[in-house]
Amino acid sequence: MLPDILAKNLSIVFVGTAAGRKSALSGCYYAGPGNRFWPTLKSVGFTEQLIRPEDFQSILSFGFGLTDLCKTQSGMDHAVSAWDVSGFRRKIQQASPKILALNGKKAAEILFGLNRTRDIAYGLQHLRVSELPPIFVLPSTSRASGKHWSIEPRRELHAWWKSNS
Repeated sequence: MLPDILAKNLSIVFVGTAAGRKSALSGCYYAGPGNRFWPTLKSVGFTEQLIRPEDFQSILSFGFGLTDLCKTQSGMDHAVSAWDVSGFRRKIQQASPKILALNGKKAAEILFGLNRTRDIAYGLQHLRVSELPPIFVLPSTSRASGKHWSIEPRRELHAWWKSNS
C-alpha cells in the first residue's frame, strides 16, 4: 500500500496498523480527513513546521520513520487481516531505531499477540518484543478514535525523545 520510510538508526519509527482508505487512494501516510498525525507532530515539537501528507517522505529529515503492520490491505482495522508481524520485525531489526511509537492500541495488540486492547496502557511499555527496541503506545490519530484521543502520551514520547537524543 504505502512504502516504508525507514533508514538505519532513526530516533523513532511511527507504526500504524494499515493504510486507511484515503491514505491508500492518495499514496500518502495519514491523509484521511481529520487525522491528527501531522498536526500533532508539530504541536508537540517533533517538527517545526506542519508536514503535509503528500510530503510524508520528508519525515526522514527529522530522524523519524513510518511503516505499517499490514502492507497489502487498507481500510479500518476490523477489515484488515493480513498482519505481517515477522516481516515487520525483520524491517525494524535492520533499521535499528531507538524506539517504536505505535499509533494505536490495535498495533500493540497485534505486535504483542494479545487478545484485548483494554489490557494495553498508553506510554512506554514494560512488555518487550525480543530483538526490537523499546515500544511506546500512543492513541490512534484517526478521526474514528475520537473518544480515546489524548495528546498527553505524545508529549511523554517527545520528552523521552528529547532526553534520549
